[in-house]
Amino acid sequence: MNNPPAATPSAAPHKAAILAIILVSYVMIVLDTSIVLTGLPKIHQELGFTDTGLAWVQSAYTLTFGGLLLLAARAGDIHGRRRLLQLGLVLFTVASLAIGLAQSPAMLVAARAIQGVGAAIVAPSTLALLQTTFTQGRERTRAIALYSAVAGIAASVGLVLGGVLAEWLSWRVGFFINLPIGAAMLAATRRYLAESEMKQGRFDVAGAASSTVGMAALVYGLIRSAGAGWGDGLTQGALAAGVLLLAAFIAIERRAAHAILPLRLFASRQRNAAYGARVLFLGAMIGFFFFTTQFLQVVLGYPPSLTGLAFLPMTLVNFGVALCVPRLTRRLGNARLLAVGLATTALGMAWLSRVDAGTAYWLGVALPMVLIGAGQGMALSPLTAAGVAGVPAQDAGAASGLVNVAHQMGNALGLAVLVAVAGLGASQLAGVPLLAHRVTVALGGASAMLALALLLVLSARTEGKVA
Repeated sequence: MNNPPAATPSAAPHKAAILAIILVSYVMIVLDTSIVLTGLPKIHQELGFTDTGLAWVQSAYTLTFGGLLLLAARAGDIHGRRRLLQLGLVLFTVASLAIGLAQSPAMLVAARAIQGVGAAIVAPSTLALLQTTFTQGRERTRAIALYSAVAGIAASVGLVLGGVLAEWLSWRVGFFINLPIGAAMLAATRRYLAESEMKQGRFDVAGAASSTVGMAALVYGLIRSAGAGWGDGLTQGALAAGVLLLAAFIAIERRAAHAILPLRLFASRQRNAAYGARVLFLGAMIGFFFFTTQFLQVVLGYPPSLTGLAFLPMTLVNFGVALCVPRLTRRLGNARLLAVGLATTALGMAWLSRVDAGTAYWLGVALPMVLIGAGQGMALSPLTAAGVAGVPAQDAGAASGLVNVAHQMGNALGLAVLVAVAGLGASQLAGVPLLAHRVTVALGGASAMLALALLLVLSARTEGKVA
């Protein structure tokens, strides 16, 4: 049987097939971010992770994902987006197999880091394909709307599917699912995608290395502090190395001829507030998923399948509100809608932080989740718009990349901070009371993050509207 011929630039693009490739590839990334969450307690028990080490199952993925996004986007411009998308799909699929076969914490975390590299290549490639394939106006608006909608659906399905698989089969099955999907996407990219025009340029390897390693050191120091304490020498060394490497990254970007992060993007106070608010918002949300999952299973005794279903009040409301964002934006304006969304999320998170072993699900968990879901549905789209507001055309790609980096760094740093904070005042506790205490403290910290994000956004309005 002959292989299907690769698409050529002269052929008319098959837009329905290309949109399917974009959506399915993005779903695979989002699904793996959420499907692991409801399986965390099983992973904890089966592989023998420590309480603080468990955070690396998520942090290893988000660190490499966020740290390499800008470099991967640049690589697509130079070497061709189809070639890079295929490379990303191969890395992501092979790493998924390694995760499913992992027999130790070290093997699983290493495979998750490689999976994050694959995601960092796939994400900007799919976004670039969306922009270059669909013309400006109604066609592109529809494609972007579908792109945003499948993210909400995938996150919801991932939480439920991860719990069901962890209880009825194994948490490993959630990663094996990626094998046939990845293989199908590789075949589809060869058949339907033409290679993009390649450009001259060099990689800012020093910038990518210093930012990625610096963030990794910073996150490692924060996570280690939860177990070893702030006086530990390795904790202090990792934090110091992280700060120095990130300072070096800024210095490198000032002089780089082909910077992966043009510093002129930070000239606007409004965009700076949007980037900072996004880091804080995503940090709070990843903490919500990470700690609430453990609370439901360990403290309330829910099985993994029911844990996934327990998140539906949040995910369904989130999806429904997100569909109403265009109308809400016209009525309230971007800046006001963003402020309302952040305030609503903060209120729900503060309510949820009051949980304990005697909390009733419907009043103490489900209702706060409704507020959190509504707030997230209102906030994410305006945050994205604010992050690219006023950016000249030549910097549009870099600004979009920076929004994605803020998203992933919020996940990685936010979880690290909340894991460290969760251990405060818990030295005399053990077992279920210890976990209940950690959840309460962590969600309280997430509420503070959201309040700070709201203050950032409101303060930026003194310069004008946020978006």
